Amino acid sequence: MPNFDHYSLLRRRWLLGAGLSAVLPALSAATDAQATKLQVAVRLPRDGGAHPNSGIEWWYLTGWANTREGDARYGFQLTFFRRRVEHTQGMRSPLSARHLILADAAITDVTAGTLTHSQRLTRWSGAPSRTNPADEAWAAIENTDVTLANWSMSLQADGFHAVAQDAALALELHCKLTQPALLQGAQGLSRKGPAEHNVSHYYSVPQLAVSGKLRVGSKTVSLTDGGRAWLDHEWSGAVLPDGASGWDWIGINLMDGSALTAFRVRTTSGASLWAGGSLRSDSQLRIFGNDEVQFEPRRRWISPLSKVSYPVAWRVDTPGGTFFIEAAVDAQEIDSRLTSGALYWEGLCNVYNQQQKLLGRGYLEMTGYGDRLAT
Repeated sequence: MPNFDHYSLLRRRWLLGAGLSAVLPALSAATDAQATKLQVAVRLPRDGGAHPNSGIEWWYLTGWANTREGDARYGFQLTFFRRRVEHTQGMRSPLSARHLILADAAITDVTAGTLTHSQRLTRWSGAPSRTNPADEAWAAIENTDVTLANWSMSLQADGFHAVAQDAALALELHCKLTQPALLQGAQGLSRKGPAEHNVSHYYSVPQLAVSGKLRVGSKTVSLTDGGRAWLDHEWSGAVLPDGASGWDWIGINLMDGSALTAFRVRTTSGASLWAGGSLRSDSQLRIFGNDEVQFEPRRRWISPLSKVSYPVAWRVDTPGGTFFIEAAVDAQEIDSRLTSGALYWEGLCNVYNQQQKLLGRGYLEMTGYGDRLAT
């Protein structure tokens, strides 16, 4: 269940009051011209920072963690979103909501079969990092460094440092780099639909070595170096192309050191509108085309809270092989309708071959199975 501390409740009151009518009309899809301007190849490390001219952006850290007993018993995610508010861009007040910064955090306890989720939201004036004392959130331009109050994610000398804490949960993680970034699509330009402008900038950093600690309620666990994490950073003019209702996505750290990505964008009827992904193995990168990825649902779970039915087991066919995806815990629905507006399923999964041999672990995300995902 989502948790709101005092800080988040203040943000909620702002969102449900005058702020809501001021910002929601501006959270719309980009025009073709706006999207075309964004089609420049990804350049790192500069593109690890924020891109204030794009409509939507997120930094998405997911992974699984070992306890000191050596078992993979926890999944975690921490995501920061930036939404540009078009009609406030000309405002000069330091309190202007030129952007919204949203954050979600969740911890899956595999043994208990539970997911604990927290969320928060505030405004960002768009001023360079920490230069506006009125800002409660900010995002650096030159490199990965995004903060919302006492939640943060930043790239340090040898990896990503992530912190989130409130009454329901806490995580303090160091995710050490073991491999270079992976540019998805054509040099970081990832096609998401049939039109040429249906493109996002997208790169991943897989096989991050995890250490640190997690807390769920009053229970704190220390993590060994055996866990693995995955960072996605993506930005574009719009969340979805025309005619789409949501997507299915996997980001998997395979045990042989490979990295698997697969996704499909779905229409309102449930058919695939577009698909793609990649497999990097032994430093060789294979980008998947639209007609090379197939998602086949194999088992469903109905949320007792929302009554939405989600496929929690999949067969995914790719040029890199056939993979069988199983949710580590079925009940990993995320309700972030008070911040991002989305109700979706996102959680830790295990990946097997046809002989049921465990190949790896990662995260499965499914959006648009209830209402169409808002753009």
